Amino acid sequence: MKYNRLPHPVFTQHRQRFMAQLKSNSIAVFNSNDIYPVSADSTLPFEQHRDLFYLTGIDQEETIVVLCPDAKDPALREVVFVRETNSHIAVWEGHKLTQAEATEVSGVSTVKWTAEFEDHFLALAKEVEHIYINTNEHYRANVETQTREDRFIEWCKTKFPTHNYEKSNLILQRLRAVKDPEEIEHIQKACDITEKGFRRVLGFVKPGVWEYEIEAEYAHEFLRNRSKGFAYTPIIASGANANVLHYIENNQQCQGGDLLLMDVAAEYGNYSSDMTRTIPVSGRFSKRQRAVYDAVLRVKNEATKLLVPGAYWKAYHVEVGEIMTAELLGLGLLDKADVQKQTEKNLAYKKYFMHGTSHHLGLDTHDYGLLDEPIAANMVFTVEPGIYIPDEGFGIRLEDDVVVQESGEPLNLMKNIPIEVEEIEELMNG
Repeated sequence: MKYNRLPHPVFTQHRQRFMAQLKSNSIAVFNSNDIYPVSADSTLPFEQHRDLFYLTGIDQEETIVVLCPDAKDPALREVVFVRETNSHIAVWEGHKLTQAEATEVSGVSTVKWTAEFEDHFLALAKEVEHIYINTNEHYRANVETQTREDRFIEWCKTKFPTHNYEKSNLILQRLRAVKDPEEIEHIQKACDITEKGFRRVLGFVKPGVWEYEIEAEYAHEFLRNRSKGFAYTPIIASGANANVLHYIENNQQCQGGDLLLMDVAAEYGNYSSDMTRTIPVSGRFSKRQRAVYDAVLRVKNEATKLLVPGAYWKAYHVEVGEIMTAELLGLGLLDKADVQKQTEKNLAYKKYFMHGTSHHLGLDTHDYGLLDEPIAANMVFTVEPGIYIPDEGFGIRLEDDVVVQESGEPLNLMKNIPIEVEEIEELMNG
């Protein structure tokens, strides 16, 4: 691994919290992700299933964890299965975890080879009434590919059709939403690496550079700081491209006088950061660009203050919409008539700000969190308002990552990343 691992007691605590939510006489199984093919003998880089990582810290393919808190044999209440290596694998793929190393990483005492899983599970499942399966029920999920987890669920239901099946996901949605201090440290590290990339780019951008060249500058800085790279597909959008919310082609040349919207951030140890900054290609904002920029920044700052324990995500977005509406009126993009005739399904501000302001952040960029439950301390959120004006050929979005505190304003993990106009202009012209 490029990154420094979290200490195994973190994962032990995660498993204990999860198992405490299970019904009596239950077993839960979590599978690693597949290595996905591209074509011929090519594959995508392996990415561990974030739930399995959350419970074990193991970042290796063909890994399985079985949790059975009421197992008659105490040694079988937590079992991790890892891929058995051999001399051929060692030569072609490199080192794989030994059983002792898997224990060191995860804190699980009983480690077996993946080939032993089926016999183990068939024997243990006969002792229980409930089988917890891990389906993907994230509110943004849209998965067309059958996963290793899907195949296990099909196999399991064939073998044990009369067991009661329960869902692990709702438990994990609640648990993963609240971060441990060690997890927040990893997210902070990802934010710090992102800062290095942004500061590098501020000295690089000028009229005539290409969006993909800017992407390459970020990639270089991220990799040299022990990140695997981008936490998500980067958006490097100059000029009118910024009005395409998920613009990822990054193939246009930056023109003088344009703005450049960059939604780009690093991961560290499988934890994501998520940053957006908008800068002037020529190093100076025009008067109009500055006015819109300052409006977005004010919305971001006010929205941040609203992320407090007990608040509700949906009500928060309603309040942010009202703040944005006031700013759009001030910019002359809306008038009083627009506001008077708006409806709940057709809000006036949505013409210029059509996406949500915040989402959970953590092991996934759009991380777990139950949106109908109150916000709690140590949840991590993005704050990312934007104003998009196709008729004027630019869009502005600003985004920071913040940790909800027990009292007071959230802690901004990106507080050191330049965002004020004066600092950006100074750094670009220094």
